[in-house]
Amino acid sequence: MSFNVELVGKIGSMALIDTARGEPDDALLYRLAGELRPGMVWVTSGATEIGRLDYIKRSGRELTLQDGDPDEIKTDYASQGQTILMQKYRQYVSPLYSIRQVLVEHQHFNDPAKREHIKALLIRAARQNAVPIINYNDAVSFEETRKMEIQSLREKGAQAVELVDNDETAGQIACLVGAKTLVILTSADGIYRDPDDPKSLIEKITGASDAEILAAIGRAQASCRGASRAGAAGARAKLEYVKAPALQGTEVVIANAKYPLQDILNGAVRRTVVKREAGG
Repeated sequence: MSFNVELVGKIGSMALIDTARGEPDDALLYRLAGELRPGMVWVTSGATEIGRLDYIKRSGRELTLQDGDPDEIKTDYASQGQTILMQKYRQYVSPLYSIRQVLVEHQHFNDPAKREHIKALLIRAARQNAVPIINYNDAVSFEETRKMEIQSLREKGAQAVELVDNDETAGQIACLVGAKTLVILTSADGIYRDPDDPKSLIEKITGASDAEILAAIGRAQASCRGASRAGAAGARAKLEYVKAPALQGTEVVIANAKYPLQDILNGAVRRTVVKREAGG
């Protein structure tokens, strides 16, 4: 297939946080954002956790159920953290490039006209010397309405994208724009046969046909368990969300955010690659 975008990348919330200091990891953000350039589309988590940490820093406490229900608290944190997150990217992405914030929701991917509108925006960005920075719009979308809308679509027999995690968002974006490469950055080096054994990294998950690559992904999923934080979907879900990009011919790379992006792409560091083999 022909590719419209060089790379779609995604970084997870906990990979962006310096847990010892309870603040965004500026050294990581500086290095990562400095590697972004036009032709790349970047999906970033982190707004909710950064907003939570910033609220604690300014108020001396966390929000509790006395302040609102869990969806309302997530909304409040996300809206506070989003401004900080984008400020960091604007500070560290090369001043030669524009950056463009794109906040998406599940409904945008379940409406053909909205999908095409977002696709055109993202593809134009490369020609206009801009890097799109995408996040799920947690500040205005909450679980109850999302599930109702998804159920309504499914009752009509339609396939529905839920976007419960930014891994799914990144996978859908990669499919939407026809990305050559999809990079998922996390706090692990990739996918493991035994999550407790760092020597068991699965370096390649490949197949020469749709059936073979789906079977290979399924075998890797059987080894997965747990997640990096409450509410995260974990390695099993990451592999589920990269099925569609892999089937369309996108090379998927799952790697540790501690490594430079170029080293990850060049294969100079430990990583897991999911792709269709030549001739498939």
